[in-house]
Amino acid sequence: MKIVGIGTAVPEFSMTQADVAEINKRFCHGNDDRLRLIPALYRRAGVRTRHSVLLQASQGDPLARQSLYFEARHEGDGGPTTRQRMEVYEREAPRLIVDAARRAVEDSRVDPDSFTHLITVSCTGFHSPGTDAALVEELGLRRTVERTHVGFMGCHGALNGMRVAASFTRADPHARVLLCAVELCTLHFFYGWDAERIVANSLFADGAGALVGVAGGGSEDAWSVAANGTFLMPDSEDAMTWKIGDHGFHMTLSARVPDLIRRNLAGWLEVWLGKNDVRMDEVATWAVHPGGPRILTAFAEAACLDKGVVDISRAVLAEYGNMSSATLLFILERLRRSNAARPCVAVGFGPGMVVETALLR
Repeated sequence: MKIVGIGTAVPEFSMTQADVAEINKRFCHGNDDRLRLIPALYRRAGVRTRHSVLLQASQGDPLARQSLYFEARHEGDGGPTTRQRMEVYEREAPRLIVDAARRAVEDSRVDPDSFTHLITVSCTGFHSPGTDAALVEELGLRRTVERTHVGFMGCHGALNGMRVAASFTRADPHARVLLCAVELCTLHFFYGWDAERIVANSLFADGAGALVGVAGGGSEDAWSVAANGTFLMPDSEDAMTWKIGDHGFHMTLSARVPDLIRRNLAGWLEVWLGKNDVRMDEVATWAVHPGGPRILTAFAEAACLDKGVVDISRAVLAEYGNMSSATLLFILERLRRSNAARPCVAVGFGPGMVVETALLR
C-alpha cells in the first residue's frame, strides 16, 4: 500500500501543562499534602502544551475556560458522568476527524468519490451513526464506500487500521483507502487521588489524523506499508488497561510497563524484522508512539538504540501531548514531509500489553 496523503488536526485552543496540573488539583477534594505532588508528576510527563475540544480560550482561569469539568465537591465526587462526556464526544469528534481527513485528501489529490474503503479509529468515545457517516457526508464520499471501525484498541489503534488498509489494497488492485483516527482523551480526566490515573491525566490530549492509501499509482518514492506485526507480551494483562466507568473511561498505567518493554521487545522485534529481510541496524528511522517519556526511553534501551532516534516522538509529545491512536499519524506526517530516510519502522504500545508495528519503505 502506498501512502499518498497524510493530514492532522487539533482543536483550536490549547493549555499549558502547568495549567492542566492546576485543574487536576481541583479534581482532588480537600487540602491533602498529596496535592503538592501533582505539579511534580505533570512536569515529568514531557508535555508542554495540549489541545482540547473543551477549551473556549487559551488564556484565563484554567478551570473557567473549559466547558465540562467542575471542582470536586466531596471526596467521592467522580466528576461528569460517562453519558455527559459521550455527549461531548458525539458533538466534537466528527468536526475534528473531518478536518484531518480533508487535509489528507487534499494532500493526496485523490478524488473523494473514488474511495473504495473508509476506516475509522477511536478508543475515547462511541456513538452511532458515527464519525464514518460524518466523513461520507462532509467529504462527499460515495455512499457505497465500505466502512470499517477499529475501536477501543488504545494508542496503537492507527497501526491496526493500517493493517486493515493494507489488507484491502492487497486484495483489490483498485482500492483507495481513507484511514482516519480521532481521540478526545481530555473527556476522560479522572477525579480523586490515584497516582497511576493522575499520570494518565498528565499525558493525554485531543487530536485527529488521517492517511490515504492506494493499491496502485502514486509517485515512485511514495512511502509504502510493506509489513505489519503484533506481539502480546506475556504476563502483561494488568500493565495497561482501558475500561469504561460511570465517570468516564479509566486507564491504568503500571510502573511495570518500561520493564516489560525492556524484557520482551528486542527479541520479538529482531525476529519480525528478520522475516521481512531487515536487520535492526538497517532501520533508518523509527516512528515510536510516545506513550510517555519513560516508554520512549525503555524502547530505545530495549532496542539498543541511541536515545536520539525518538527525538521526533518526544517533540510531538511535548507540543501536543499523547493523543492516543492519532499521535502516530502526527509523527509519520513529520517524517514523510521531511523526506526521512527509509526503511522506517512504526511502533505503538497498547492495552494487553501489546506492541504493534509497521514496516514502511
